Amino acid sequence: MSGVLYLIPCPISDDTAVLDVTPAANMRIVDSLDYFIVENLRSARRFLSKAGYARAIDDAEFVELNEHTTSPADIARMVEPLRKGRSAGVISEAGVPAVADPGQQVVELCHCYGIRVVPLVGPSSILMAVMASGLSGQSFAFNGYLPVKEPERSRAIKRLESRATTEHQSQVAIEAPYRNIRLAEQILRTCAPNTRLCIACNITAADEYIRTATIAEWRKERLPDIQRRPTIFIIG
Repeated sequence: MSGVLYLIPCPISDDTAVLDVTPAANMRIVDSLDYFIVENLRSARRFLSKAGYARAIDDAEFVELNEHTTSPADIARMVEPLRKGRSAGVISEAGVPAVADPGQQVVELCHCYGIRVVPLVGPSSILMAVMASGLSGQSFAFNGYLPVKEPERSRAIKRLESRATTEHQSQVAIEAPYRNIRLAEQILRTCAPNTRLCIACNITAADEYIRTATIAEWRKERLPDIQRRPTIFIIG
């Protein structure tokens, strides 16, 4: 019998208590595991410690899945214990694994081998931002990171605005936190006055900020403090 791959959400914000955003049932599953595939070793160990992991953390086995460990051979080595019957948990640095975070390649290979994959309930900044935006939740698209350089970035923003306008589909994007202000300013320069923009920052944290307004309205006010803080942008 193969093991089970559990996708384990963790808090989006460092100052959010694990059990404030994670069902207790998740932790019963986590406590049963001693093998974890993680984006960052220190972050994963800190998450388990804050969650009150029932085992000795030093006795658990961790392998890192990030930009340095994505070769087919790396992924195969991570999945091999599951093929032999050992269950594993995937933990990203924030939010849910495999959605704008590492994990997809391990999930894909598990499906190839017929290994059961179980997504656990937890916070997704993308879905929570759409929920709170007032923009279309019936049809939306997650576009990941936009191009960094011009003119590619402006063209990408115009394409998203066009789809939002003609297809009535909310367009979700993210940016490296240290470039948040640059992206926000570029959206304000590029989009039409009546286009709507939602900025959702530090979701689930005590200083959570979510606001939707027209581009014209945003241009009249000072941008919120979103620099170096996880932020979702939605054009609608």
